[in-house]
Amino acid sequence: MDALDNLKETQHEGMQDHANQADSVSCEGNDNDAKAMNEGSKGDDSAKAGQAANKGDDSAKAGQAANKGDDSAKTGQSANKKGDKIELPADGEGFSYRRLLFTTLVISGCSMVYELLISSVSTYLIGDGIEQFSITIGLYMCAMGVGSYLTRKIKNRLFNWLVAVEILIGVIGGTCALVLFLSNIYLPSYKLVMFSEIIAIGLLAGLEIPLLLRIIEKYDSNLRLTLSSVFTFDYVGGLIGSIAFPLLLLPHIGYFATAFLAGTLNLMMALFIIFSYKKYIRFPRVSFLVALICCALMFWGMLFSERVARQVEQGLYRDRIVYMEQSPYQKIVLTKHRYDLRMFINGNIQFSSRDEYRYHEALVHVAGAAANSHENVLILGGGDGLALREVLKYEDVRHVDLVDLDKAVVELSRTHHEIRELNAGALSSDKLTVHNTDAFRFLEERVEKFKAGDTSVRPYDMMIVDLPDPNNADLNKLYMDLFYRLCSNNLSAHGVLVIQSTSPYYAPDAFWCIHKTVGAEFAHVYPFHVQVPTFGDWGFQMATRDPVDIANLQLKVTGRYLTQENLPALFKFAGDERSQDVDGLVVNSLTRPRLLEYYVKAERVWN
Repeated sequence: MDALDNLKETQHEGMQDHANQADSVSCEGNDNDAKAMNEGSKGDDSAKAGQAANKGDDSAKAGQAANKGDDSAKTGQSANKKGDKIELPADGEGFSYRRLLFTTLVISGCSMVYELLISSVSTYLIGDGIEQFSITIGLYMCAMGVGSYLTRKIKNRLFNWLVAVEILIGVIGGTCALVLFLSNIYLPSYKLVMFSEIIAIGLLAGLEIPLLLRIIEKYDSNLRLTLSSVFTFDYVGGLIGSIAFPLLLLPHIGYFATAFLAGTLNLMMALFIIFSYKKYIRFPRVSFLVALICCALMFWGMLFSERVARQVEQGLYRDRIVYMEQSPYQKIVLTKHRYDLRMFINGNIQFSSRDEYRYHEALVHVAGAAANSHENVLILGGGDGLALREVLKYEDVRHVDLVDLDKAVVELSRTHHEIRELNAGALSSDKLTVHNTDAFRFLEERVEKFKAGDTSVRPYDMMIVDLPDPNNADLNKLYMDLFYRLCSNNLSAHGVLVIQSTSPYYAPDAFWCIHKTVGAEFAHVYPFHVQVPTFGDWGFQMATRDPVDIANLQLKVTGRYLTQENLPALFKFAGDERSQDVDGLVVNSLTRPRLLEYYVKAERVWN
């Protein structure tokens, strides 16, 4: 019995030493192992305890493993030393993925807005909308793919990475419009900055969804539910952003406020994530403070966006900006220097008060001389009322239809005292009916009424097409053969059509392409041009069904510039005002919209 008691006492002492060793390990960070050892010391039989003491108990091994590299032990040590927040265990106690789905919706919408914003700003600043949107979409998608690939390098602290991504994309996206405008003014390479913006936002956007998927899968493991939910909210958010941008944001608050608003929303989502999941985030207070400061700056930019826009855009114009408005369709700017008032639409000059009469006299009175009657006149475009001013000089005018898509241009020209003085109050004439609709649709509807036998619809004696240059796909359709066919169907038997046709000197291929396209629908087309100091050499096309004796054409109304003496010179072109490949030019049609290519090519040469 004494020997047995001694053996038990020896074993008890060995077990006690082993328990003390396990307690020491638990003090370093592994509470679970210590508990297991204590239970083993209380409940295990003597023989097993002895063997464990001699060979090395599993708990001791676990303690050693904890000392060597267990993540939980390291995390515990770090927490004890630094006192910072740590991620919850993998079971995700208290975790809810629904709030993350809401952030996915908002984040996706903001990313879509950034993409559309960069494309639109680039089109506004350097033109060629097709190229800008194509490059932006392609480069953005590629950068997103690279960003998704890079997430494989991120192995822990997923919430911290997600918050960092949201803060960065909010700041970069929120300031993208400002950065692009400033780079266009002050830097030699705008496209380098544009590409950098697209790539940066694309990379960050590519990181977002994989991080969200991994976070939700880690704490609420259900792959089927995770994939379907995240991608559903992502696509719906993209749809909301793509609809809101053209219909609500850009028309009503402009480029700068739209960018700042999207940045503010992104940063608010970062704050929401930090607040909702602060137990999962290391240094949550620091992250919250950084996101809050950035959000406040974006919000400040949104509140003062008009002032910021005016200061920045002033660098795009030589003269002082006296009026600026973003309509649902375009950016309208008035500048003034002494007695020179100028109107710009989307950065392109529409008129200068110093020499606009040269352009409008040629546009209206050459056709007016060829027309037998001026009773019923149509003006497509010309919302500034300057062409209308010249039309109303004909005493036989009874009615004028003016079709301009943008009501804002017409209202500005009707109410602004200097423009009203310039157009002699023509937009208030009782002979005028204004139609704020698309020119193509307006002509189509009239043709349908003709076919239906509506006798109230009369053909026009003179049609004046005073539309902007074909520098994008929307305008290009108003220079196609189908459009001129609609014009022909709305013209009286002896009526005259005149079309502004860009510059034969700066864009000869585009000018003569328009000439060839009009000729596909009219028997007789007469090109002419005039020197306008603000524009340079500017051209027009006059089309009729009956031949016109240009050599003996008699003006019915003369102006400050256009007289009977200089009229013949308008129909003469120098060698450098003709296309070098007239025979190779093709008719601009729906299936072959080549005019836009010719025009953009000329823009690149001169820019």
